[in-house]
Amino acid sequence: MTFGSFKEISGHGESYKCYVPGHLTKNLIDISKFQGLLDQANQALGRIDALSEFIPDITLFIYLYVRKEALLSSQIEGTQSSLADLFMFENNLSPSVAASDVEEVTNYVNAINYGLKRIQELPFSLRLIKEIHKVLMKGVRGQDKNPGEFRISQNWIGGSRPGNALYVPPSPDLVIPLMGDLEKFIHLEDAGLPALIKIAFTHVQFESIHPFLDGNGRIGRLLVTLLLCNWKILKHPVLYISYFLKAERQKYYDLLQKLRMENDWDSWISFFLKGIIESCQDEIFATKRLLKTLQEDTQKISSLRSGAVRDVFDHLKKHPVTNIPTISAHLKITQHTVLSALNKLEEMNIVREITGKQRGKIYTYDKYIHILSEGTEPL
Repeated sequence: MTFGSFKEISGHGESYKCYVPGHLTKNLIDISKFQGLLDQANQALGRIDALSEFIPDITLFIYLYVRKEALLSSQIEGTQSSLADLFMFENNLSPSVAASDVEEVTNYVNAINYGLKRIQELPFSLRLIKEIHKVLMKGVRGQDKNPGEFRISQNWIGGSRPGNALYVPPSPDLVIPLMGDLEKFIHLEDAGLPALIKIAFTHVQFESIHPFLDGNGRIGRLLVTLLLCNWKILKHPVLYISYFLKAERQKYYDLLQKLRMENDWDSWISFFLKGIIESCQDEIFATKRLLKTLQEDTQKISSLRSGAVRDVFDHLKKHPVTNIPTISAHLKITQHTVLSALNKLEEMNIVREITGKQRGKIYTYDKYIHILSEGTEPL
């Protein structure tokens, strides 16, 4: 038994079958089976919200965690960028990988931020999803595949053609009707489903429809963050669900396919809720360690009379890979003053110069980057 159906198609010089997902309803699962996991997931999200109330500068953590989610989601699609590469690129320094890889991550950051801003102005809609996709694909790999527009040709996953593909999404003529149904489901207030299960349904339905020629995986994961914030489950976009999905990516793909072929919603829902729980647990652990590091280093420099050292240290919190000209321009102080402050921070083992050169020095806030970077190694 399948959740949807298969439609016979002729094209690309052969006949093949595309998958057409069925209609989302609460009857697909027995919600009572998941009450324990739902309670744990909601409690975990609540702990993140509660922790955010005690963070001195929540905007800093939003800045950092949006970038971590962007990197992890992009790595699932094959980008080789690291978090340090992203920080270098954002500070006009040369990353260790191709700039195009880092630009994809930067676009994801822009897409998340754009979406978060737009849901304050515009109801969650297909128009919004297309606008976000246009931002995601601007100037990067896939920019020639109609950014911001639903596809009007057949796509597929795996294989060299639809006939030998691992998965063939619905034919182009079905994309708009299916996405329209998904939009209605998202707005259905009496769906009889808890919000987290609605998000799990929405994610898998979007992935099955695969409405764009490129960028579907990243948009599908981005929708999780947007819906959590849109439905006020999270006050701030600080959950990086792609941490779990990247670590369990083969199981993730297998469960999506199993759901389509065997109607196995239970395994998918359990997996998704466990992903929320584990991502929250990792984030809480990382946040506490980051706060401890910041507090310890702030205490180290508190006895210094130099305001420049404190200002440079504050700059490093948001730009943990940087150089003297960038700090000088940002803080509007001389490069000599910046160098003196960095030298002092280096003596205190807070920053490290990584080039070993007399000119073009680059400084990193190592302990900070180390905590942020856990789990973000390229595949």
